[in-house]
Amino acid sequence: MSIKIIAEKVGASPATVSRVLNNPDYRCSKPGLRDKIWKAAIELDYTPNMAARNLKLGVNFEEHKIHYINVLMTRADAKQSDPFFSEILHVLETEIHKKGCILSNLWYRSLFSNDARCETENIDRVIRSMYEETGGKTDGLVIVGRSSKLALEGFVKVFKNVVIINRNSSEYNVDEVLCDGRKIARTAVDYLYSLGHRKIGYVGECKGEVRYSGYVEALGSHGLEPMPDYVIPTRRTESDGYDSMLKFLRSDDCPTGIYCANDITAIGMLKCLQKHKKHYPRPSIIASDDIEEAQFSKPMLTTVRVPADDMGRFAVKILLDRINGEHTSVVRMELESKLMIRESCQNVSESLWSDYCI
Repeated sequence: MSIKIIAEKVGASPATVSRVLNNPDYRCSKPGLRDKIWKAAIELDYTPNMAARNLKLGVNFEEHKIHYINVLMTRADAKQSDPFFSEILHVLETEIHKKGCILSNLWYRSLFSNDARCETENIDRVIRSMYEETGGKTDGLVIVGRSSKLALEGFVKVFKNVVIINRNSSEYNVDEVLCDGRKIARTAVDYLYSLGHRKIGYVGECKGEVRYSGYVEALGSHGLEPMPDYVIPTRRTESDGYDSMLKFLRSDDCPTGIYCANDITAIGMLKCLQKHKKHYPRPSIIASDDIEEAQFSKPMLTTVRVPADDMGRFAVKILLDRINGEHTSVVRMELESKLMIRESCQNVSESLWSDYCI
């Protein structure tokens, strides 16, 4: 599949497509174009593979063994993914190729992030099926997103060398690069509290999710009780964020500040506020991830930045280090999150403002 075909599909120049596919830090002048290019590339089965290209051209890799790396996305759907995980994937693909390795398979399997399903379904058979798809060309596996303990045990048995990128710790079951979701949530809630908010809501996944646990713990540290009516469990999509905000606005007691577990859901909430800005009060909204779209919303989204680029790069380094026998103990690397103060949060006394728009 050529770059030219991808360019025609998304309405961009081949040069722009090439820059996006080969540089995870490249930012298009048109918002959303980068994600469109990557979505088209995945749909068309295009994988920019520098190692394979060099092999085809006869480049000698005597001093560097070619490793085959697989990537598993557990918290994203191939057709409608969370942009945060897409950004990590872009970094992984580029970094794998920079290291002279081959990305042999990319899977989307939400099954592995669901503890209940992993206990009832034959996950060992699913994992063996994935291994068979590699045709034996696998030296390591990168898991992006939460994975159940049962699944991790199965992956280690079959794929041997495994690293996970996550916000929920694997509890030292495999090598991991972590940005602690509990600390992220505490940062978000603490910021809302500092602005005078005492009626603080939560939107996002709850069961087995450390960001929800962090939200509850942060409330407790300020002497606040979690209110069931202020919590809306939901999926990580823009449309679910829109619906969640509508539920809050139509309730008898809407929180003045809301922590949304991820950016794309929060953007849906902002769009809901835009549509109904003349009829309801406007709560402050803070999220976590800091995806590209967070800087294009109006008001710009206040969020807790998770360093997706560094997480992807360190994951590849740790995996290759294990593949090459440089370490045998389980490695846990925790990266720091950062509060990005923008415009979607106001002091509780100033929250009835009217310029929410996207």
